[in-house]
Amino acid sequence: MLCGVNGPQTHFSFAPELHLFVAAEHSAARTPVVTDGSSTLGHVVESLGVPLTEVGRLVVDGAEVSVSHIPRAGENIEVYAIERPQRIPGAPLRFLLDVHLGTLARRLRLLGVDAAYTNEDPGDAALAALSAKERRVLLSRDRGLLRRREIWAGGFIYSDRPDDQLPDVLGRFAPTLAPWTRCTACNGPLTDADKDSVREHLQHGTQRTYDVFAQCTACGRVYWRGAHHARLEAIVEQALRDSAT
Repeated sequence: MLCGVNGPQTHFSFAPELHLFVAAEHSAARTPVVTDGSSTLGHVVESLGVPLTEVGRLVVDGAEVSVSHIPRAGENIEVYAIERPQRIPGAPLRFLLDVHLGTLARRLRLLGVDAAYTNEDPGDAALAALSAKERRVLLSRDRGLLRRREIWAGGFIYSDRPDDQLPDVLGRFAPTLAPWTRCTACNGPLTDADKDSVREHLQHGTQRTYDVFAQCTACGRVYWRGAHHARLEAIVEQALRDSAT
């Protein structure tokens, strides 16, 4: 923690949504915290365990301040969570997911959301650099990764269950949905394809049974309404219902 024995003592109150990040002794209202007198409020908040990607308003003695504020003795500091839906500057809204979020990446792509992902871990530095280079919102359950200064924008994934992760991301960022338009394997755009043009990619049973196909313009993968379509359709329909409320 960024603190000093003889530094100024302040009092912190964290929003309930942020309690999972802070130690138990800092979850109560007006918790005393001794800082070093020179670190910014942003640094102090992160030193207490909260990634700034999860922080909304910072209020000191009733007035909103920026992360660059230097805490002074006796201040009462309130740390709020991000307001939902969170508006990310710039367009279009694009995501980057770490190696542990493969199922979430595929489900976002199923909904037509641009979600970059690789099942090989490139390392925290490379992910942060790619977030900055391509202006992608980095999604992760790794708090250390989300504290890297170079990331463009980020979001903590609060659950380890994909069924909970998807509505969490959709509710927080409210991306535009366009189901069945993106390749779930590589993130490329899909286009309609006639059977003759993709026949070489199909097994004989598929050729006999199905007539409607789509193909990825990036990797060439072919899609049709196969055995898993009902399960995927249920995911899509639920997401569309949630986004409409």
